[in-house]
Amino acid sequence: MSHQPLIVLLTDFGTADTFIGVMKGVIASICRNAHVIDLTHAITPQQVREGAFHLERSLNFFPAGTIFVCVVDPGVGTSRRPIGVDTGRFRFVAPDNGLLTPVFERFPDARCHLLSEPCYHLPSTSATFHGRDIFSPVAAHLATGVPMDKTGPAVDISSCAKIPLYRPEPLNDGTGWQGEVISIDHFGNVITSFDASILPPKGTCSVSAGNATDLPLVRTYGDVAPGKPLAYVGSSGMIEIAVRNGNASNELQIADDTPILFFVEQ
Repeated sequence: MSHQPLIVLLTDFGTADTFIGVMKGVIASICRNAHVIDLTHAITPQQVREGAFHLERSLNFFPAGTIFVCVVDPGVGTSRRPIGVDTGRFRFVAPDNGLLTPVFERFPDARCHLLSEPCYHLPSTSATFHGRDIFSPVAAHLATGVPMDKTGPAVDISSCAKIPLYRPEPLNDGTGWQGEVISIDHFGNVITSFDASILPPKGTCSVSAGNATDLPLVRTYGDVAPGKPLAYVGSSGMIEIAVRNGNASNELQIADDTPILFFVEQ
């Protein structure tokens, strides 16, 4: 039994405008039976590294054969290339701006192609909406069975743009690490750049950011009283900061550029 083709969308377009609906209309016009999933359209505008993080953390939850349309594209209309990547398990269409860095790291033997064949684009291509005019139609054609190598010439992956991903830096005094805010979800919970793998086998750990200092790590929200801040390992596998029944970003004054400190006491 053949499976319904699956296309997943990740963008920074938001949902207040018509961008996403039009992209889905383009996909449906080419591959009516494609099933389209919205991974997220809430990436902070133009934040390519944030988009790369959420893409990487989501891959394991999708079946083989999934086609990902990834559009966080501040360079749209410039010389940056539109590319397609086939890993053997997944296929991706995206701007060549570093958004697919975690894909290249995870699948070093992936094949890459320049999306230059106009017969797989819309007839008229704008300078500002390649999500509609190039990436969505290419993905839909892939879903109909068009091989990736028909979309344009091969590209050496070593020539593709790579960006530094989120990595904490050790503090000079050796007491811990400094990290960053990756994103703030709609609850106001703060996802930090500390992967749970940083947790030592023993010792007391704490997190400080904004107005919150020395937050001990707990298992879940119910481990603190309502209105109290907490740090915990979130569902993405990263350490997060929250306020139980509250908004950590607002109440603790944590913004996108707030430094996050992680300490370990043996």
